Amino acid sequence: MSVTQVPAYAAPAAKAPLERVTVPRRPVGEHDVLIDIKYAGICHSDIHQANDGWGEGIFPMVPGHEIAGIVTEVGAGVTKFAVGDRVGVGCFVDSCRECEYCLRGQEQYCIKGMTGTYNALDKNGEPTYGGYSTHIVVDENYTLRIPDGVELDVAAPLLCAGITLYSPLRHWQAGPGKKIAIVGLGGLGHMGVKIAAALGAEVTVLSQSLRKKEDGLKLGATHYYATSDPSTFEELAGSFDLIVSTVSAPLGLDRYLALLKVDGALVNVGAPEEPVELNLFSVIGGRKTLAGSMIGGIPETQEMLEFCAEHGLGAEIEVISADRINEAYERVLSSDVRYRFVIDTATI
Repeated sequence: MSVTQVPAYAAPAAKAPLERVTVPRRPVGEHDVLIDIKYAGICHSDIHQANDGWGEGIFPMVPGHEIAGIVTEVGAGVTKFAVGDRVGVGCFVDSCRECEYCLRGQEQYCIKGMTGTYNALDKNGEPTYGGYSTHIVVDENYTLRIPDGVELDVAAPLLCAGITLYSPLRHWQAGPGKKIAIVGLGGLGHMGVKIAAALGAEVTVLSQSLRKKEDGLKLGATHYYATSDPSTFEELAGSFDLIVSTVSAPLGLDRYLALLKVDGALVNVGAPEEPVELNLFSVIGGRKTLAGSMIGGIPETQEMLEFCAEHGLGAEIEVISADRINEAYERVLSSDVRYRFVIDTATI
């Protein structure tokens, strides 16, 4: 395959509706695989970046870092994949490969900065274009194998939403005997409930209302509370070993820190566009930790996919055609999806 143009959906400018375009894909190099994309998840991160919510973006922008598809061509030096393999691509497609974090398999924390699957510049200074397209060329070392036990459509969101929750739950040792709270039952949160329950933890959902309570309990939660009810914070004070916040709006951090046990941790994986406030006495009292976590490295992401296959986990999805992407963005912003939109890329 020489450099070629492939169909895609792109935001031509910040806050502009996405539209059908063509974008270039590089030739398949020695260690590259060409992936026929079958499904691409819509992540809230896509909306933040298409709207310049996290800083100035690179336009035209083809979002999409929850990619599932089939290998259709491999470079001469590829050893990890063969034509016909089921594969995925997550939030990054390269890193420096030399720093201590890359060498540990924690490429997401690369000192020189990972290369995002979209809205980034590759080593040749060319913009990267994401999964809202029919094909993508990726280095085999940044490609994941999707186990046979997970269908491609429900696997796509695991490449961001799944690993975003799996990584902190494993790092902070969620498991039997641990009380875990997931803040927000959306695209990220619903995977947090599933994974934490599969790890053996006692799971509580903290959501604005009880509207999704039945869903939360079906997904594996033992308890479900409305954060709009002030009595929730009184009743649950000092209850949790770990709280993972998935919401992308500023939280009253002090209220949530008060829900932790001594030595508990509040970990943020949702990224609000605005700064948040904190009274340091909320962490000093109780030796509590306020932390963040960002996706996972290639080895941990592969581990997560195997874990999900073993436990029969996939995302709860609504598959849409590409001409409904802009509608889907509006619905994500109004929390009108249960729980992840996935684009059928055959419709691009």
